[in-house]
Amino acid sequence: MSETSSKAEAAKLLPFLMLGERADLQAAAAQHVLALTGSGPGRTLLAGQAALLRSLVELAVAPPPAPARDAARALVNLAADPGVHKPLLEAEPGLPVRLLGCVLDPQWPWAEEAAAVLANLSREPVPCAALIEALAAAEPGESGLERLVRALCTPGYNARAPLHYLGPVLSNLSQCPATRAFLLDRNRCVVQRLLPLTQYPDSSVRRGGVVGTLRNCCFEHRHHEWLLGPEVDILPFLLLPLAGPEDFSEEEMERLPVDLQYLPPDKQREPDADIRKMLIETIMLLTATAPGRKQVRDQGAYLILRELHSWEPEPDVQVTCEKLIQVLIGDEPERGLENLLEVQVPEEVERQLQQQDHQEREQQELELDPGPQAEEAAPT
Repeated sequence: MSETSSKAEAAKLLPFLMLGERADLQAAAAQHVLALTGSGPGRTLLAGQAALLRSLVELAVAPPPAPARDAARALVNLAADPGVHKPLLEAEPGLPVRLLGCVLDPQWPWAEEAAAVLANLSREPVPCAALIEALAAAEPGESGLERLVRALCTPGYNARAPLHYLGPVLSNLSQCPATRAFLLDRNRCVVQRLLPLTQYPDSSVRRGGVVGTLRNCCFEHRHHEWLLGPEVDILPFLLLPLAGPEDFSEEEMERLPVDLQYLPPDKQREPDADIRKMLIETIMLLTATAPGRKQVRDQGAYLILRELHSWEPEPDVQVTCEKLIQVLIGDEPERGLENLLEVQVPEEVERQLQQQDHQEREQQELELDPGPQAEEAAPT
C-alpha cells in the first residue's frame, strides 16, 4: 500500500473516533488505531494526522461508553516513540494537563495507562517541562507534585489502577532541579515516604522509578549529610535490596545497620539488573564527599558489596560494583579534590576514560557472545 493510500485509510478512521459516534464503531476504530501504533511505520503515519491525534486524546479522557482504554493504550505506544512527541503535543498542547487530571483522579479506571503515557512523554526535555508546568498550575492549595507523590505512596489510592508508572514519571521529573528541590525539602518528608518503595514487591516499574528518583536526588551533594544521617537514613534502604542471605561473622555483623543484620536464609536480592545498577550508582553518588565516604564505610557497605560482587551475574553491574568498592577501600583523594562531583577532569583524560569504558563494554560483549537476537515487538 502506498503512503498516499495509507494516509487516506487513516483519514477514514477519523469520523468514527469522534465523540458522539456509535460506541461499537468507536471501539472498532480505536482498536484499529491501537494496532497501527504497534509498528514504527504505523506511528509515523498517525503522527501526520493531527485531527486524528486530537480525537484520540478526547477518547482517552472520555467517560464510558467511549473506548478510553484502547485510546489511552494507543497514546502509550505513540508516546514511546520520541519522534511522535512533537506532532502529538502540537495536535493537543494540553495533553499533559489532561492526562495528569486522569492520573490523580482516584476514580479514573484507566489512570495506569494515563500514567504510562506521561512516563513515556516525560523522558524527553520538552514534554517533561510541559508536565512540570502542568503540575505547577494544579489546583490551589496542595501542590501538583505533592499530589503525585501522595498517589504514588498511598496503597489503594485508586482501587482500579495500581499507578506503578508514577514511579518512572517522578524519576523523569527529578531530572529537573526544581523537582529535586521539592523532593529534598526537609520539611516535606518526601524522600522518607519514597524509601520503603525500593523494596516494593509487586512492580519492578515502581521500584525502578523510585530508585531512579533517589539517584537523581543524590546528585545534590549538599544534602548528602542529611540523607545519610538519622533523619532520613537512606543507606540501609539502598543496601537491603543488594543483600543476600550471607552469614557474616559476629564482628562483621556488628558493623552493619540493624536492618541488614541476621537476614533470613531465603533473602533474595533485587532481581532486576538495571535496578541493582542504579542502587549501586546511588551509593556511589553518596560517596562523592569525604564525610559521605566515611558514613558509607562506617555502615558496613563494603561487606554487602563484596558479597554482591561475588554473586552478580551481569558483567556491567559487576563493573559498577567494582568501581564503588575501589572508592570505599582506596586512598582518599588529595586535598582540594575531596568532592568527586566537583572535580574538573581534563578533556584529554575524559576522552581516555570514555575510550577505556567503551573498550570494557566491547570486551564484555565479546565474552558474552549472545548470538542473534529476536527483534523486540512494539508494545500494544
